[in-house]
Amino acid sequence: MFKFPYGNSDFYRIQTNDYFYVDRSSHIRLIEDAGDQLLFLRPRRFGKSLLLSMLENYYDVAKASEFERLFGDLAIGQNPTPKHNQYLVMKWDFSNINPEGGASQIQLRLYRYINRCIQDFAEHYQSWLLKPIHIEPEDAIDSFLSLLSAVRQTPYRLYLLIDEYDNFANDLMMARSDINPERYKALLSTEGSLKALFRAVKSASSGGGLERVFITGVSPVLMSDITSAYNVAENIY
Repeated sequence: MFKFPYGNSDFYRIQTNDYFYVDRSSHIRLIEDAGDQLLFLRPRRFGKSLLLSMLENYYDVAKASEFERLFGDLAIGQNPTPKHNQYLVMKWDFSNINPEGGASQIQLRLYRYINRCIQDFAEHYQSWLLKPIHIEPEDAIDSFLSLLSAVRQTPYRLYLLIDEYDNFANDLMMARSDINPERYKALLSTEGSLKALFRAVKSASSGGGLERVFITGVSPVLMSDITSAYNVAENIY
């Protein structure tokens, strides 16, 4: 008997624990054809996180041996694309970042979170990486550049998944139900941490080792505000 995975956005767990899953894997081919850097906007509870989890499991080189187990009975498993299990995959979920405090505190939390993701990446792919990744505690962008350098030494490229890209920025702008644009502007200023991070992502996609980016969120407002730093994403809403 199938179990319904209400509130469960872990594709691996769903597929390996007999949960009911509505097969949407045929969308993977459409996503590949749509472009290399995509922005996908949907209201909350519309399955965005589960979609990212499916992409993560499909493209992860470390899960190549489990492809048949995870996708064999799905549409994409019957007719896979050549890119399956061909990437080193990293995921950022910005809903994990606390928006409280001033700009410097938010930057610290953002950088700490990105650094944790990079550390997890290094541990997950330690068998594939030929050089160590240096984690710079006070500058996650420097850590990200070190990761890209390590990726370029492998036969693979990076696929970056960003979930809820606008989550903490929206919370930041609407502090305690009061509009608080100053803190939001500080985050997105020329020197702002979020804008700088997306600028690094854009640069990395130009031969820096980052080949594909898939971003989910609720609103296009933040992407419009950082467009000078990241104007390469195609909105497939």
